[in-house]
Amino acid sequence: MDFDIVLANPPIMRKIGKLGRVLGPRGLMPNPKNGTLTSDLGAAVSEFKAGKVEIRNDDGANVHVPVGKLSFGKAQIEENVIAIVKHLKGMRPPGVGHLFFRKAVLTSTMSPSVRLRI
Repeated sequence: MDFDIVLANPPIMRKIGKLGRVLGPRGLMPNPKNGTLTSDLGAAVSEFKAGKVEIRNDDGANVHVPVGKLSFGKAQIEENVIAIVKHLKGMRPPGVGHLFFRKAVLTSTMSPSVRLRI
């Protein structure tokens, strides 16, 4: 599969549903929660081309965000990491104490992780 995202509108989901076994485990199945299932496909395409990414939380309150690809340079990855940290700090609820991040780690699929200083 040579694509990163699948966009769909609601009437076509019956046909795409047959691909659920392939798209589901890879996290590519369109759904309205992450904006990939929409009736305004033109706006969705322009958002994702502009660089919209999905931020995921797991049960342990860990945040998972893709920050780059192999083709990205060091400056692009650094810029993306800084933008994500600023965005997450901006989402901080007012009632939370001074410690909002405990630690940040940058990792690839098959390499050791690198701890970041925030």
